[in-house]
Amino acid sequence: MVTGHRTPRRTLWRRRRSVIGTVVTALLAGLCIALTTTPASAASVDTNAWYVLVNRNSGKALDVTDRNTDNGVGLQQYTRNDGAWQQWRFVDSGNGYYRLRSRFTGKVLDVAGRSTADGARIQQWDDMKASSQQFRLADSAGGYQRLINRNSGKAVEAAGASTADGAAVNQYTDRGGAGQQWQLVKAGATANSLPSSFSWVSTGVLAGPRSDASHRLVSIKDFSVIRYKGKYHVYATTANTSGKWSLAYFSFDKWANAASATQHYLDSSAIGNRYAAAPQVFYFAPQKLWYMVYQTGPPTYSTTTDPANPSSWSAPKPFIASEPDVVTRNKGKGQWIDFWTICDTANCYLFFSDDNGHLYRARTTLAHFPNGFGDTTIVLSDSPPKLFEASNIYKVSGTNQYLLLVEAMGAGGRYFRSWTSTSLTGAWTPLASTESAPFAGKANVSFNGPAWTNDVSHGELVRSDNDQNLTVDPCHLQYVHQGRSPNSDGEYSQLPYRMGLLTQANSTC
Repeated sequence: MVTGHRTPRRTLWRRRRSVIGTVVTALLAGLCIALTTTPASAASVDTNAWYVLVNRNSGKALDVTDRNTDNGVGLQQYTRNDGAWQQWRFVDSGNGYYRLRSRFTGKVLDVAGRSTADGARIQQWDDMKASSQQFRLADSAGGYQRLINRNSGKAVEAAGASTADGAAVNQYTDRGGAGQQWQLVKAGATANSLPSSFSWVSTGVLAGPRSDASHRLVSIKDFSVIRYKGKYHVYATTANTSGKWSLAYFSFDKWANAASATQHYLDSSAIGNRYAAAPQVFYFAPQKLWYMVYQTGPPTYSTTTDPANPSSWSAPKPFIASEPDVVTRNKGKGQWIDFWTICDTANCYLFFSDDNGHLYRARTTLAHFPNGFGDTTIVLSDSPPKLFEASNIYKVSGTNQYLLLVEAMGAGGRYFRSWTSTSLTGAWTPLASTESAPFAGKANVSFNGPAWTNDVSHGELVRSDNDQNLTVDPCHLQYVHQGRSPNSDGEYSQLPYRMGLLTQANSTC
């Protein structure tokens, strides 16, 4: 009886070869799958949210250095405080790349000079949608991400793996180190609306008066600002040592250069050597003309096709030739002052004050502008210090709201109160309207450096467009204002007013 059967050697080899072939085939198939499958996606981001980016190595947050709003300002790491200068929104650029927009400045992360070199500075810049402004997320362990630049392929890192406040942020070859890893922490609300209260950060003095042989100046104030052909253009009031008021103009590419900008005096233009003050500049699209509204006694305007040429303004013409009866009856010892124009789709409105607690509004049709102003009425009334002068009115972008600002005088200095309405002829509802909780004032303004003023006085919000609708972006409010040394005093025309810039620190977007 046969108790076992020996398998022939050739048959055994064939079986082994078959098994080996099966295993190799399986391994190759797995390798092919590994090579052709899309890599695991990095953490998804909510493009409607704001994030604080916390460095794994230092525990500090990606931060706008010195809360500076200019192009070219380098980024740093700093102790986390969740301020708007540490909050970033991911803006989809397609194919897994994003631009990182600052909540504080509205600018985006950018590799300086579009460099591809190790150590190139990470800065902020206007959003050009360039590849050097686009980053993808690369996963690291523990929920951290690396930010890889589309142009250079390098990672965003805290320079030298530093753990210090103020350490620069740059790009470097992606090594996956802890200094290149960032945690994305959601922060804040996402609605595009005005907050119920405001917080601001002020620059130091950005510009003062620049005298020459014919203009011995003590102050520059009442600023109106437009963004045109890549520059800020500022029109303002000046006062000389004799107390004479006149108009001036200067332009610059970034706020840091305002102090060195050449100032031009409009008394050499067709406006003439006369009393002129409190300008407001905008583009009236139906006529393709720029208007400057100012006071020469009555509300006055000049026009140009080029606001960058201060000599090009036309001779002054009045909107309203004589003071309306309603102003005469109510102004008391005040004066007809500080004129502001804004339009909707049908009408244009002229707002003004009387330094006696009244805000007025006159109206004409869009088709008749700049002629035909009438129907003057009182819009708001209060005690003179609480409703003084320097009214500003704006359309809030993306909403049905208008925002009204009026300067007030308080125990701690000048400040702005605010109201909102759904119509330029509607009722105005208080928004932030007390000295302790103002739109902008000593109570809610902090400073980059020493506090150089107690006053937040006559100026203008930086608009998102230049036309007659006067639109502002509620996600990125900036206010160009006048202030003066708390130690200064004396006759009003001799107060040393200077220019500063407020940037909102508590955007709701």
